[in-house]
Amino acid sequence: MKILFLDQYSDLGGAQHCLLDLMPAVAWAHWQASVAVPGKGPLVDRLRELGVETESLPLGSYSTSRKRPSDMIRFAARMPGIVLAIRRLVARLAPDLIYVNGPRLLPAAQAARRSVPLLFHCHSRLEQRLAVRVAGRSLRAAQATTISCCRFAVEPLLPYLEPERTHIVYNGVAGPETPLTAKVPGSGFRIGVVGRIAPEKGHADFLQAARLLNEVLPNCRFVICGEALFSGRVSKEYRQTLDKLAEGLPVEFLGWRDDIYEVLSRLDLLVVPSTREPATTRVVLEAYSCGLPVVAYPSGGIPEVLTDGETGFTVSPMNPQALAERILTLVLRQPERLEQAASAGQKLWRQQFGVERYQLEVVGIVARMMGVEPPVPRPGTPSSSNAVHG
Repeated sequence: MKILFLDQYSDLGGAQHCLLDLMPAVAWAHWQASVAVPGKGPLVDRLRELGVETESLPLGSYSTSRKRPSDMIRFAARMPGIVLAIRRLVARLAPDLIYVNGPRLLPAAQAARRSVPLLFHCHSRLEQRLAVRVAGRSLRAAQATTISCCRFAVEPLLPYLEPERTHIVYNGVAGPETPLTAKVPGSGFRIGVVGRIAPEKGHADFLQAARLLNEVLPNCRFVICGEALFSGRVSKEYRQTLDKLAEGLPVEFLGWRDDIYEVLSRLDLLVVPSTREPATTRVVLEAYSCGLPVVAYPSGGIPEVLTDGETGFTVSPMNPQALAERILTLVLRQPERLEQAASAGQKLWRQQFGVERYQLEVVGIVARMMGVEPPVPRPGTPSSSNAVHG
């Protein structure tokens, strides 16, 4: 079976990591994958390392922040060219399935598919009414199958979807491949945020909470790992705001890091202060796999994978003061609860959030959709993109 994957970015965000995680499963299913993306970002490099054929899309550059009218006009002007490009790919590659990994390409894929079945993987919640309407009508017209990373993300689209073609598949992560390096003795208690730098990710709240914590825990150190992705102007300006908030604090900005598990291994606590999380962030699951306790805002789909007081801790109201107070309570008065949550989170990852479970669920849905036998990996078959390219 031939599958044409379409992605709206060539940077490496959560949706793109999910796509990379799926590639080994496509390989052991003996299906043929081609991936079309705009630009020549790191996603293209990673796909080529995996031996996956890549194609170019004339999509242009757009941010992940709320779209301005000018963005919508610019994208609408490009639509005929995008439709033509996808139509040519369909004619040349003759795919049996078109797998759309982001909502921006849904209208073009529907217009260009030439009756090829369509599958949409919903990685984040659409908030703008126009975006919901356009995506929903495209899915309805194509009688598409939809996979969503959580209930929260797919909720606005449900009026357009058929229940039997709608599936919730939570993300899975591979976890560290080798034993993690122990934290440096005497380095102090380290609290970090890991992920794309953007206003909705809550780094500003983290730094304001850090200033309050620093007054009580002077030996505490703070870490921000990530960068502004997807060429977003707002994200880059936000990065400058963070520099100002960090002045005078023991904060280390690590920038973009590929060795996520090594970064997590050097932390004592992960904070996920997303104020407007559109789904369930992968970093919570990555922290689980490392046995690292998590304190998070209960935004978006995070409560679907994190149970307060059991596998992690949530903070309400969602503000810097409440965040600092919850962290102080746990660190100074209830350190045993951090250990218990870390252990429970790691157990939950092994049971429910491993990458193999994610791969089997997705390829099983694809197989049933296409009327073929669900593939079963052979013993010893690599299950993660990390394992494939080392």
